[in-house]
Amino acid sequence: MRLGGSVYQRHSAVIGELLWSGLRDLAPRRVRPARSVLLRQGDPGTHVILLDSGSTLITLTGGKGERTLLAVRGAGELLGELAVLDSQPRTASVIAAETCCVHIIPAPEFLAFVDEHALLAPLLRHAIARVREAEAVRLEMATSPVAVRLASALGRLLQAASGKGGDYVVRLTQIELSQMIGASRNAVGSALRPWREQGWLITEGAGGLVIRDMASIRSHADAQR
Repeated sequence: MRLGGSVYQRHSAVIGELLWSGLRDLAPRRVRPARSVLLRQGDPGTHVILLDSGSTLITLTGGKGERTLLAVRGAGELLGELAVLDSQPRTASVIAAETCCVHIIPAPEFLAFVDEHALLAPLLRHAIARVREAEAVRLEMATSPVAVRLASALGRLLQAASGKGGDYVVRLTQIELSQMIGASRNAVGSALRPWREQGWLITEGAGGLVIRDMASIRSHADAQR
């Protein structure tokens, strides 16, 4: 993943495949459906989630209930590890963007593994990189036109998706998308209209989107900057 000229590495690359495999073996594999809440903002850090497949939305809920998209995470990521490392409540929620396969690792087992393999320093450096990424995303959400924000959010979902090649289905309604990028539902509908008319995406009856040509969507949105 590239953001602001720097390359963002997934946890599996940071700690190496051998240790990643050992971490995965600490808990059984479970399946979570699209749109399910994997971690909830404000909850205590009782466990860490290892994302084996699928993609997730990292969201922040404000004082009035408004949600902001901070990041999208795909396979090879740890979720919720910072709350476990610093014993503080979770600062964001994690929502499954598609069906996800996860390993739910209890905090004591995770912390013992981190101590045994001296992973605290690399995990904290990685967390700092994620904070910087989230700040860049929030700036983009605050200053860019709706079409740019929407295209960026769809692009991040596509990049993190488990399936590569062919069409990609976004299991989010227009209302949910509008909440994620801080725009009205009508504004999101207006941004989607020309992309739908060009055949770059299809609106599903259940409320999802089928992305067929992300490159054209990005180009069209960038022209509106």
